[in-house]
Amino acid sequence: MSGQRAPYDVEKVRADFPILSRSFDDGVPVVYLDSANTSQKPQSVIDAMSEHFALHNANVARAMHRLGAESTEAMEDARAKVARFIGASRPEEVVFTKNASEALNLLARTMGDATGDLGLREGDEVVISQMEHHSNIVPWQLLCERTGAVLRWFGITDEGRLDLAGIDELINDKTKIVSLTHVSNMLGTINPISQIAEKAHAVGAFMFVDASQAVPQMPYDVSTLGADAVAFTGHKMLGPTGVGVLWARYELLEQLPPFLGGGEMIEIVKMTRSTYAPPPARFEAGTPPIVQIIGLGTAVDYLEGIGMEAIAEHERQIAAYALEGLQSVSGVRILGPKTVEQRGGAISFELAEVHPHDVGQVLDSYGIAVRGGHHCARPAHERFGVGASTRVSPYLYSTEAEIDAFVEGLEKVKTFFRVDY
Repeated sequence: MSGQRAPYDVEKVRADFPILSRSFDDGVPVVYLDSANTSQKPQSVIDAMSEHFALHNANVARAMHRLGAESTEAMEDARAKVARFIGASRPEEVVFTKNASEALNLLARTMGDATGDLGLREGDEVVISQMEHHSNIVPWQLLCERTGAVLRWFGITDEGRLDLAGIDELINDKTKIVSLTHVSNMLGTINPISQIAEKAHAVGAFMFVDASQAVPQMPYDVSTLGADAVAFTGHKMLGPTGVGVLWARYELLEQLPPFLGGGEMIEIVKMTRSTYAPPPARFEAGTPPIVQIIGLGTAVDYLEGIGMEAIAEHERQIAAYALEGLQSVSGVRILGPKTVEQRGGAISFELAEVHPHDVGQVLDSYGIAVRGGHHCARPAHERFGVGASTRVSPYLYSTEAEIDAFVEGLEKVKTFFRVDY
């Protein structure tokens, strides 16, 4: 893989990220391989947020003064950028939340509260999968408990793929919602969302997607995806924490009831009753995370400046290099697809006889940041008979030299714990 042509100058990209040039107090340089957890931020995002606080800070929508107008314009400009970035037909289809978890909870709560044919009732079925992040499991469990609906799920094959063998039985006339991850945060698997959406729509069900690991890594176009709603988060795509996105077809948003009550989500408030604003304001009660939204808009600018096709190709190359390196280390068991076909950049693995937390701590002593644990995907770990794993997740700024340091670090972990196999 090292001989392949790079899609862009990675070193030039790295220069835009201040933290990547940092060394710790002991002189060890940062090797950041935990981007599936949260990505690092380019200087342009840091500057945009700082400038807004310094020169334009005011609340949105409510203020009639110039600072308020500037703040409102900057936030709505960011909404338009996000809408364009994911292929939405109009900015009003983009609802800002505090993260993807809130976006998925919004869907689950409002679908349960909806009236008429839209809402869930006893005996309806919700379909998820065994590879979901907890954020796409627990909200649906709560919804089913509240409504009497039944939760069902796809299993996982030994190769770490979605088990589609029983899809015609699983998605049936009782199915009301199918909600799946597009790219697994643990296994790296890319799921065939459009194919499954066709099945869901054929029985009159809605197709919802957790795209938290997909939108940062690949070109994304909701106009051709086939989904009815998509959730993702800002902090995994170079933006700040505290801002997430729910995209949904406007026709669906119009029919859903409010999620939270408060300022700006209303039309008229009287002591006897209230009426509600049209989307997206209906779902954005109270003061939004204004500066975080502006930061996300700047992150979109940065990603578009490189090009998502180029980022996807870099992700493919660096993941292939990491998979090759991992498979050269004795005692490593990769959980999930072992080739780059239909997989993202996150790679989870076991190192025999060493707990993932111990792997992470020893690697950290060499400045290498990875994640150890169940990655908020405990059912997927149980499927493979493990309680936890180590995860390495490179991104657009990661280099082959960093992967080399990581692989060498695993050999040092084995030496430290005196394991020999």
